[in-house]
Amino acid sequence: MYVILVYDIGQKRVGKMLKHCRKYLNWIQNSVFEGEISNSKLTELLDTAYEIMDDETDSIIVFKSRNQEWLEKEILGFERQSTGNIL
Repeated sequence: MYVILVYDIGQKRVGKMLKHCRKYLNWIQNSVFEGEISNSKLTELLDTAYEIMDDETDSIIVFKSRNQEWLEKEILGFERQSTGNIL
């Protein structure tokens, strides 16, 4: 499946969350990740992310799609990391 993951994490935990999410998805902008991922890997990512976050103040949102082609993406300005030509 193709996912876009967005988080809002407290400053003390944001570095740890960034490192964790980069193991699974492409970092495209501050607190925003995207990429293809299996159900089991997404579950693994979210289980550990839940341990990092404070569920009283932090949040994670995951947008899911069956396929990247179902998602139209328009970029204005600087693109941190292109995901179009990943091998």
